[in-house]
Amino acid sequence: MKLTSELTDEALLRELGARLERRRIDANLTQAQLALEAGISKRTLERIETGDSTDFVMLIRVLRALKLVEGLENLIPDLPQSPITLLKLRGRERKRAGHPRTRSGRAATHKPAGPWKWGE
Repeated sequence: MKLTSELTDEALLRELGARLERRRIDANLTQAQLALEAGISKRTLERIETGDSTDFVMLIRVLRALKLVEGLENLIPDLPQSPITLLKLRGRERKRAGHPRTRSGRAATHKPAGPWKWGE
């Protein structure tokens, strides 16, 4: 199955779990062996492989045990800095997102559509 943004969160978790299970089997490891090597419980590994929600750190431990951590670089690659951006920042790294500016140069403020009501 191809991972696309149209898939639900649950479908993505199931597919990632199935892929990890195939990698484990290809590495000729039982669930108990991989869980021991990853430093997690066998039940946690079972949950990951079936697509149940779990801590992100548990997934990283399994990826590390299967020697797949380098694949995270492809998952969320580092953004390259353009020369113009580097000049504007003068060597400083950007720490937070900015607000859109209005024509007057001031930050635009978000105004609610109506008065706030309890329970919305």
